[in-house]
Amino acid sequence: MNLCDVKTIKHIMTVFDLKFRKEFGQNFLINRAVVEDIADNCADSVDTSILEIGPGIGPLTTELALRYKQVVALEIDHGLIPVLKYTLGEFNNVTVYNEDVMKADLEELLKPYFEKGKVSVCANLPYYITTPILMKLLECGLPFEYITIMIQSEVADRLCAKAGSSDYGAITAVLAYYGISEKLFTVSAGNFMPAPKVNSTVVRIKIHKNKPYVPKDEKTLFRTIKGAFEQRRKTLPNALSACFSELDKDEITNVIVECGHKPDIRGEKLGIEQFVQLSDKLYELILNKKEN
Repeated sequence: MNLCDVKTIKHIMTVFDLKFRKEFGQNFLINRAVVEDIADNCADSVDTSILEIGPGIGPLTTELALRYKQVVALEIDHGLIPVLKYTLGEFNNVTVYNEDVMKADLEELLKPYFEKGKVSVCANLPYYITTPILMKLLECGLPFEYITIMIQSEVADRLCAKAGSSDYGAITAVLAYYGISEKLFTVSAGNFMPAPKVNSTVVRIKIHKNKPYVPKDEKTLFRTIKGAFEQRRKTLPNALSACFSELDKDEITNVIVECGHKPDIRGEKLGIEQFVQLSDKLYELILNKKEN
């Protein structure tokens, strides 16, 4: 069954009385080559288990099941569960859950799969909830090998931007803390039904097994990154003064200079290594002030 064939999709939607649900950002892929390319890039080994988020009617799930050891699919739309039972019925290595990934206990759900080997993530993410889902995957602490996602091209540009560029922002710096991201290929709007208004890009994130830069306090690191970009037109001392109310501007400026930066530098110029260094010094300063 070719689940990327328009006639097949329309037949399935008629039989199961389905309608595209905008609240779930449903756009079905109609180019099998694209689906195959995504599946090919999800992991290095066939012994990997894959967590798929939002399988839809199952075209990507099918290709994943053909390539990898196990597939665990989370589908929020209960109306698609009987469809997936029909389209994926031939596979004994696929498990589908009617769950919202934002509410799911991923640690408990994936525990048996991590015990058997490597686990990677693959998802065609709805545009409206890309960042929250990505942050949950990164912050949950599970040792994923790769996270491969298809997202709006504009968002992909931000995720993979270099420090100092106009696309570089807080999400870019945070992502660099967790792993290395790369754009694999672009998927034009015409490859979907219904066609979205913008193109998509497939991004693969290789998660660090051991983070190259480890902060003294992770909360302070994220606080520093967030503060640096909340008012990105301001210089770093001014931007950080707004979110570190326990420190005065001169103290923050001195720390920035101690880190080897000019006092008028902006946050967008700092890479993750520089943010870790800066946050460590801010953390030490805050601790010293509390002790005194």
